[in-house]
Amino acid sequence: MARHALSYSVQGSGFPILLGHSYFFDKTMWAPQITELSRHFTTIAVDLWGHGDSPELPAGSATLADLAHDHLKLMDKLGFQDFALAGLSVGGMWGAELAAQAGERLRALVLMDTFIGAEPEAQKQQYFSMLETADRLGAIPEPVINYAAAQFYSAKVDALRLEALKTQMRSLSAERLRQSIVPLGKMIFGRRDRLALLSDIRCPVLVMTGEHDKPRPVSEGQLMAALLQCRHITVPDAGHISCLENPAFVNHELLTFLSDVL
Repeated sequence: MARHALSYSVQGSGFPILLGHSYFFDKTMWAPQITELSRHFTTIAVDLWGHGDSPELPAGSATLADLAHDHLKLMDKLGFQDFALAGLSVGGMWGAELAAQAGERLRALVLMDTFIGAEPEAQKQQYFSMLETADRLGAIPEPVINYAAAQFYSAKVDALRLEALKTQMRSLSAERLRQSIVPLGKMIFGRRDRLALLSDIRCPVLVMTGEHDKPRPVSEGQLMAALLQCRHITVPDAGHISCLENPAFVNHELLTFLSDVL
């Protein structure tokens, strides 16, 4: 694979569905959804730069719009003119940017556990302090790992799943942290308020938020749904990574929505 090529998997057949994962995760985050969706659709799950099997963030990438452009180029490479998109967390952030860049190609959009308004200032400063510490040390300190990992799941999450995330965060090399994880984190948490983009989205949209999502509370999802004049669904018994904590519920809602609009 070329140095600056996103890693991806393609499974199933039918109308293409592009899947964008959360920060600190990779395309395997979508495994429960790929199993179900690929029975009806072609699923394209992509590793964000510096995550999974993708190389480091390319020089010059500075905004969520740049990430959207990179994923759009991948769909061009794969020969998919029209497609749907489901993005969770940062996947939803660049997903909204992609909808603004190439709205004529996007047939449906699912925004999960995400928010495209600006990060609240107190949270932004807290996250930037953590990122700068990791950058300076070339590693994520254990207290930060414990705090950050807990933000992704509800209190009911399986302990093994939580520990697996902590182990993955501990394993990040200094190079990967400094070249991808830290700059991507600053890109995500330092984003401008982009809620105005929502008025330009013309395709059917569904917004979903985990009932116990800590960084992206239900109220943010409801606000975006109100601006989009679309349905908002609260995923019961789930935190930020709702697709893993309540996969059966998420699968049902995704299949229902996509089957209706496509």
